Amino acid sequence: MFRNKPIVLLSAGHACVDVYQGAVAALVPFFAAEREYGYAAVSGLVLAASLASSVVQPLFGVLTDRWAMPWLLPVSTFLGGAGVALSGLSGSYALTLAFAALSGIGVAAYHPEAARVAKIASRGSHTAMGWFSLGGNLGFAAAPLLVAAVVSAGGLRLSPLLVVPALAGSALCLPVLRALAPAGRTRSAGAVGADDWPSFLRLSLVVVSRSIVFLGLSTFISLHAQDRAGGVHAGTAALFVLYLGGAAGTVLGGALADRWGRVAVARRSCLLTAVAVAGVVFVPGPAFYLFTALASAGLYIPFSLQVTLAQDYLPTRAGTAAGVTLGLTVSVGGLTAPVLGALADATTLQTALAPLILLPVASRLLFTALREPVAAPA
Repeated sequence: MFRNKPIVLLSAGHACVDVYQGAVAALVPFFAAEREYGYAAVSGLVLAASLASSVVQPLFGVLTDRWAMPWLLPVSTFLGGAGVALSGLSGSYALTLAFAALSGIGVAAYHPEAARVAKIASRGSHTAMGWFSLGGNLGFAAAPLLVAAVVSAGGLRLSPLLVVPALAGSALCLPVLRALAPAGRTRSAGAVGADDWPSFLRLSLVVVSRSIVFLGLSTFISLHAQDRAGGVHAGTAALFVLYLGGAAGTVLGGALADRWGRVAVARRSCLLTAVAVAGVVFVPGPAFYLFTALASAGLYIPFSLQVTLAQDYLPTRAGTAAGVTLGLTVSVGGLTAPVLGALADATTLQTALAPLILLPVASRLLFTALREPVAAPA
C-alpha cells in the first residue's frame, strides 16, 4: 500500500474530509453548553448536515458515472471545512443550520468522485480500497480531539481554525490528480457484468440501518457518556473511542474477509454490533468504553466490504454505488437523529437509544439473502 503513493495521498485526503463528518457531532456538547441548545436543537444540526448530504449524494453519484469531475476533490474538501469553520461564528440558529448544511454538501460531493479516483489508483485492489476507507475512519476519530483542542481553548469563536484540515486535504488532492491524468479525467472503463439491482437494494437497506445506529450513537454518546461514565470529559473520550474503534474495525474487516468472504464477515459483525450497542445503552462505568469500542468495530468491520460489494453488484455504475455506500452511511442516519432527540426530551436519553439495538438484528436478516458476486470486476 505504501508503494502506491496516490492511494496514500487519497487516504490522507479522505481523513481530512471525514474530520467534518465527525466535527458536527463533536461540536454538540459545546453548542449545548455555550448556546444552551436542547437535545432536539443539537440533533437538528446533525440533521442539517446529513439531509444536505442525502439529497445531493445520489446526484453526484449519477454525475460521476457520466462525467469525470476530478476538480470536485479539492473544491468539495474546502466546502466541507468552510461550513464547520463558520458554524461557530453566528449566534443565529438558522445560520448555524445553513453552515452545517454547507459542510454536508461538501462532504457529499467529495465521496463519489473520490471513490472513482481511488478505484483507478487502486488498480482493482480491494485492499487498497480498504486503506482509502481507513483514511475516512481516522478522520472521524480525530474529529472530537481536534474540536476539543480548538473550541475548549476559546469557545466557538475559534471555530474558523477548524478549516485547516480542509486546506491540507485540498492540497493533497492536487498531486494525485496530476499523477493519474489523463485516466483521472475519464470515466472508469472496462467494467463488465450485469448490474444486480435486487442485491444492491438489499445491501442499501443494510447501509441505512448501519447509518441510523452510527449517527444515533455519534450524535448523543458524548451526552450519554456523562451519565454512564461521569464527568464532562467522558463525552469527548467516548466519541474518540467510538471513532477510533471504527478505524480498527475497517482494517480488521479486510483481513477477515480474505479468509471467510465479505458477506460472511458482514453477517457475523451484525451480531457483535447488537450485543455491543446493548452494552453501550445499559452498562455503566468503565465497561461503557469497552462496549463503545466493540459497537464501533462491529459497525465498521463491514464498511469497506460494503463499498466493494456495492461496486461488484453494480459493476457499470461505480459512482452510484459509492454514492450510496459512502454517502448514506453518514447522511440517512441523520434523518432519524431529531426523532431520537425528541424522544430523549420526552423520556430519557437511555430510552431513546434502546431501539438502536434492534437494527443490527434486522441487518443480519437482510444479509441472509445476499451472496458474494459471481464474477467481481477486476
